[in-house]
Amino acid sequence: MLELKNIDAFYGNIQALRDVSIKVGEGEIITLIGANGAGKSTTLMTICGMVPPRKGEVLFEGRVLNDVSPEKIVQLGISQVPEGRLIFPDLTVQENLDMGAFLRSDKDGVNRDLDQVFGLFPILLERRKQLGGTLSGGEQQMLAISRALMARPKVLLLDEPSLGLAPLIIRQIFDIIKQINRESNTTIFLVEQNANQALKVAHRGYVMENGRITLEDACDKLLANDAVKKAYLGL
Repeated sequence: MLELKNIDAFYGNIQALRDVSIKVGEGEIITLIGANGAGKSTTLMTICGMVPPRKGEVLFEGRVLNDVSPEKIVQLGISQVPEGRLIFPDLTVQENLDMGAFLRSDKDGVNRDLDQVFGLFPILLERRKQLGGTLSGGEQQMLAISRALMARPKVLLLDEPSLGLAPLIIRQIFDIIKQINRESNTTIFLVEQNANQALKVAHRGYVMENGRITLEDACDKLLANDAVKKAYLGL
């Protein structure tokens, strides 16, 4: 469904990604793990059209996305939940969700998806008229995920969804990620520093170091890999 082929990406003259190749199959949860600064977020920004590759191709359902605008990429079916959540703090929960559906015109479908979002995160229904900036960190992460889902994506990109959250909330968020994948067959590309949680929910995983993919395998094998244990699992 989604493929990165031999991607090089730069910020000015600084190379952030080097010959990165990743495949994401329909209905999969794929995780990309690595240390801070390894290039994980840049990988997602390249998919979304925010950091165009200098070499290689990003393909979605066989279509090359290299020159496609970010808003068109959303229309095609790719939505991102950015690192740090980046909700609209001065808009209400409902208005944030409306922004997620901004490019859609199917009012009945939007209303159905709104009901599904409130089913996933009942607390957002309770906070519907509350300003986003007054929510707790966990509630803001729920809102950020819900806002992305309101675009009805085929592929959901999640950038560090556990960042800054309490352990109990982290477990809840990862349970919801599995539920979204299972119940709606939404393909998920998960970027995480919390390698232990990410490898437990994903089907396959990639390890990134200094902008390069250094390892890929089924997640159960990565969890058992001595190098992964030592570098990312604290074992």
